[in-house]
Amino acid sequence: MGSVVVEKVREHVSLIKLDRPERLNAMSYGLITDLCKAFAEVGADNSTWVAVLTGEGRGFCSGLDLEDPGVIPGIENMALSRVGMVAMSHFSQVVPAMRAMPQPVIAAINGCAYGGGMCLSLGAELRFCAESTVFNATGIVNGLTSTELGASFLLPRLIGASRSNDLLLTGRKVDAQEAERIGLVSRVLPDDEVVEHAITVAEEMCELSAFGLQMTKQVCWANLENNSLAAAIDLEDRNQLLLGNTENLVECIMARREKRKPVYTDQPRKDLDIS
Repeated sequence: MGSVVVEKVREHVSLIKLDRPERLNAMSYGLITDLCKAFAEVGADNSTWVAVLTGEGRGFCSGLDLEDPGVIPGIENMALSRVGMVAMSHFSQVVPAMRAMPQPVIAAINGCAYGGGMCLSLGAELRFCAESTVFNATGIVNGLTSTELGASFLLPRLIGASRSNDLLLTGRKVDAQEAERIGLVSRVLPDDEVVEHAITVAEEMCELSAFGLQMTKQVCWANLENNSLAAAIDLEDRNQLLLGNTENLVECIMARREKRKPVYTDQPRKDLDIS
């Protein structure tokens, strides 16, 4: 994966880093291929409980590489009329690929997050950004649309339709302070601290139940698309029961009595009567 680097930076934390700093980590066909492979690799790593996504150098991701996008994969012997959809589908798979990971993803957004870069950040469960970060829905500025990579679905759910329409229709730039105020990110850090802070938060999350993190991510995404309160609660109940059938709650109670941190193993409860 030449344009994406994966590192195990803590015992249960993997760092996924876009690595085209000379192009501000712009999205080429090759970078998207490598990034989806990285998501699949980390997603299949059972020793990773939380992942951090960031960009090397001065930018998180500057969107589509207009100068050097590379070669569209998988179009050999294909009619020209089909090539466009293959190209679009290649880019649009990236957010669903992140969504498919069982682990929560923290986006440590450094520098510019333009176009597809902003859209990529929307696919993470948590977003922290550096003070110098600037967000921009670039498609509309480039004569295209800003509705790409799931932005028209995710952005209004994160910040509301009014603010989302403002960003997507005007193409104006949003700095870190405004991004935090409108809820696009949850934390703003000094430039040289954002990645380390994200790793620290990820490490702290790993003191929780890995199974609990996974199930919480799944339910949050599923109920983002659910328009029924009753159905949402039914799903929550079933997932809570899954965790209730582990030793975790017993361990929590014992740890409180013994005034120590709990150690969650996600092992089945020993006292359940299954006869």
